[in-house]
Amino acid sequence: MCGIIGYTGPLEAKDVLLKGLAGLEYRGYDSAGIAYFNQDSQVRSIKKVGKVAALRECVKSTCEISHCGIGHTRWATHGGVTDANAHPHSFGQVTLIHNGIIENYRNMAWKAVLPPRPTAR
Repeated sequence: MCGIIGYTGPLEAKDVLLKGLAGLEYRGYDSAGIAYFNQDSQVRSIKKVGKVAALRECVKSTCEISHCGIGHTRWATHGGVTDANAHPHSFGQVTLIHNGIIENYRNMAWKAVLPPRPTAR
């Protein structure tokens, strides 16, 4: 079963997100990931197949500071158990996490990258 956490505040976001994900471990999952804004206002995603402890080891190698982020634990219902399928997902300037299957993702992706259509007069 998937779990989602988000944080914005004065504490180090990566620590809050990892602690929150660890608290969701009882729900069962096969991968975990976080995305956060770094000090340069860039989104950084780190995701890993396995337990939150494996993700924590990957996060330890970063020395970026963040006060805003999202985290997710995934139980695969669609697609294989891979780092690429772990959340968060990014598309252009959008980074998101979700539960379930987004059936119309192709249509949504096209709307995100194509300029708006002119309206009929």
